Amino acid sequence: MIRAEGIYATRAQAIVTTNGQLSINTRFNTQLPDQLKEAVRQGVPLNFDLNYQLTAPTLASYRNRIDNLINGDNLIQYKLAFHPLTNRYRVSMGSTFSTEYNTLETALKAIGAVANWRVLSKGMLNNTTAEMVRADVRLSLSISQLPKPFQINALTSHHWQLDSGWQRVTINSN
Repeated sequence: MIRAEGIYATRAQAIVTTNGQLSINTRFNTQLPDQLKEAVRQGVPLNFDLNYQLTAPTLASYRNRIDNLINGDNLIQYKLAFHPLTNRYRVSMGSTFSTEYNTLETALKAIGAVANWRVLSKGMLNNTTAEMVRADVRLSLSISQLPKPFQINALTSHHWQLDSGWQRVTINSN
């Protein structure tokens, strides 16, 4: 499935680990509109947020929402930037990990790609089968982190509002 622009999940899977956590693996296909491609080439960094939400089992979901309000652990942030001196794209994941890519298309494949993302507190899903767990993931362009003049463009142009929407995660047994 190829779209002209936007974000959609190509993989959203997880397993319930033996210590009662959820281990999420995702990959997204991100297609930027021409305006955003040009903005990146001109030095405007783009920030993306990868979120998850647990919706079942109900008690664990409720505890997780409270924990996320306090700790904010349901998010991975990606930053896409172009460096004209090296003519390369850099994707940073959080504040500690970054990788450089020769093409924008290759760099976009790294945004939203995560393997073995351990979410939830240990033991939260103890005595829970994979069939009982329901979770979703979402990748979106963080408009609030754009430079102020671009935030106005983002609010008025649907081309700048990139969001995969909540995508169901396939939960497998460990």
